[in-house]
Amino acid sequence: MRRALPITILLLCALPFASAATARSLQHVLNQGTLRVGVALAAPWTLRDESGELTGFEIDVANKLAEDMQVRAELLVYAFADLIPALEAGEIDVIAAGLTITPERALHVNFSQPYVSAGISLATNSTRTASVARFEELNAETYKIAAVENSVGAELARRLLPQADLVVFASIETASEALLAGAVDAYLEDEPVPTFLALEHGDTIDVPVARPLLETHSGFAVGKGDPDFLAFLNAWITAREADTWLPTTHRYWFRTLAWRDRR
Repeated sequence: MRRALPITILLLCALPFASAATARSLQHVLNQGTLRVGVALAAPWTLRDESGELTGFEIDVANKLAEDMQVRAELLVYAFADLIPALEAGEIDVIAAGLTITPERALHVNFSQPYVSAGISLATNSTRTASVARFEELNAETYKIAAVENSVGAELARRLLPQADLVVFASIETASEALLAGAVDAYLEDEPVPTFLALEHGDTIDVPVARPLLETHSGFAVGKGDPDFLAFLNAWITAREADTWLPTTHRYWFRTLAWRDRR
C-alpha cells in the first residue's frame, strides 16, 4: 500500500512554476548575493562607453544600491517597453530606468518614492526671443514653437501656447537643428535635451524657465507583495538624498557634460 505524501510536500510540488514567475524578495536577493537590475539604454540614464561597458546615472545608482545592500549588481538591458513585463516574469528584481510613476504602471509594479525628477522644459533661440520677458509672451502666432510629433512636448505646446505656430519634427535631432538654425523660436522637449543644448551652444540657446513646464517623478519599481523591499528602497533614497549622494550624482549626469569626456 502506497503511503500518502505529507500535505506540505504536495503543496510545494504544486507551486514551482508560480514561485519562479515572480520577482525575488528582498531576503532572497540578500541570500543569493546578487541584485538583478533592469535598465534601458537612453543617455545619460544608461549608455555604453567606447569599450561597450554600461555607464550612466542609473548605472551609478544601481551599483551604489547594490554596494549598500552588500550584494553584487547584475545589470540587464531591456527595451524600455519590456522592463515591466521582465519584472513581472521574475527576470529582474528591480527596475532602475528613469521609470515615471503613473497609476497605470502602479497596477503592475510597486513604486518607491521618487529618487529623480525630470519633465518637459523650454529651450529658446536667444537671438529670436531676445525681447521676450515672460513665457506667456510666446503665446502669439508670430512665434514658432518646435516639438517632436506625437510627443508630450507637442501636446503641452498646444495646451500652453495655443496661439503660437506649432512646428512638429520627426526627431529630437531635426527639432534641435531647427532651433539652432533659427528656423523656430523655441522648442519643448524632455529633459535633459534642453539643458544639454544650452550647455553645448550657450551663445545661441537658452533655457529661460528654471523649472520644467511639466514635471515628472521617477522611482524604483519592484514586484508586488514584498513590502520589505519597498521599505528598504525608500529608506535608501531618504539616506542618499540626505548625504547629498543622489543630488550630486544627478547633477553630474544631467547638469554637466563632463561625463562625455570620460567615455
